[in-house]
Amino acid sequence: MMAAAATLQSHNEPSFRNNWLAPMDTSHLAEHAGTAGTLFASIFVVSMTTMKTMVPLRVFGILLNLVLIATAIPSHNYLTILVQSVVLVLNAYRLHQMLQLIRDVRKSVSSDLSMDWLKPFMTERNCKAGEIVYYKDEKAEEMAYIVSGRFRLVESGIELPVGAIVGELGMLAPSKVRTQTVECIADGMILCVSYSKVEELYVQNPAFGFYFLRLVSARLFQNIGKLQEEVNQKTALLEAKQAQA
Repeated sequence: MMAAAATLQSHNEPSFRNNWLAPMDTSHLAEHAGTAGTLFASIFVVSMTTMKTMVPLRVFGILLNLVLIATAIPSHNYLTILVQSVVLVLNAYRLHQMLQLIRDVRKSVSSDLSMDWLKPFMTERNCKAGEIVYYKDEKAEEMAYIVSGRFRLVESGIELPVGAIVGELGMLAPSKVRTQTVECIADGMILCVSYSKVEELYVQNPAFGFYFLRLVSARLFQNIGKLQEEVNQKTALLEAKQAQA
């Protein structure tokens, strides 16, 4: 009887050893991972549909990409991994772009009111001397940033320096028409951005809209201050002439 038990044990030992050394079946793990990934992805998708601003939407998009990539690895679904990796990079880039935009707008408002932060969303337009950029009373659909050259407001005779913004107040005017004619008096280049693009950025991120309105308001007060200064100078000159007479 002991011999039979020893024989049975000797036959079972190789079988046990082979089973222990055999690769583990991970198919059930991949299945569970896929189920969990689908659940988490569904939660993220539902959450994304309730969001109204772009920054949290991009953040949840990145989390969704990571979940889908993680669940695709055990099943070796390389197509899903590739697609989600590309979308992950795109979401990360757009998030970085939006956060950088907010930082630059805040910096502009608190410093020199530069509009450099808006350049990535603008298109170039080359202007020749004598060319009319905008006509008075025409419909206003865009604003421009002066990169080079010389431009002036025809009706007031004010020359606009490089770095100036023109046409931004038309977006806020009820009639949305140009208040003055803008003429190019020396070859140069401007960067243009449509009001629809500015509105799109505002809808995507209310914080951007808030700081943009502060920026435009600050420029409006600057213009009022310059006009008041010119009025005071002309008034003083007129009074001096009357005193001499």
